[in-house]
Amino acid sequence: MPTTTREYIDFWVENSVHAAEQYGTPGASQSVDVLVDRLVEGAKNQNIPREALEKEVGDLKQHIEGKLATANRIEQNRRK
Repeated sequence: MPTTTREYIDFWVENSVHAAEQYGTPGASQSVDVLVDRLVEGAKNQNIPREALEKEVGDLKQHIEGKLATANRIEQNRRK
C-alpha cells in the first residue's frame, strides 16, 4: 500500500485513469471532474487531505487531464 502522498497519487492514477477502449472514440469517456472527486475521496480514506494532493502535483484537474491525455495518446499509438 502506498506510504506517501506521491505514491498514493501514482498508485491511484495507474489503477483509475484509463484510455478509451471503444474504437473510433477520440478520447476517454471518463469525466475529469469525476476522477478528481474519486481521487480526493480515496485520499481522504487514507487520511491524505486534498491540500496535500495539491501540494504534491498542483492543480488536480490539470494533473488528471494530463494523465488522461497521455493514456489516450498511448492507446492511439498502440492501435496504429
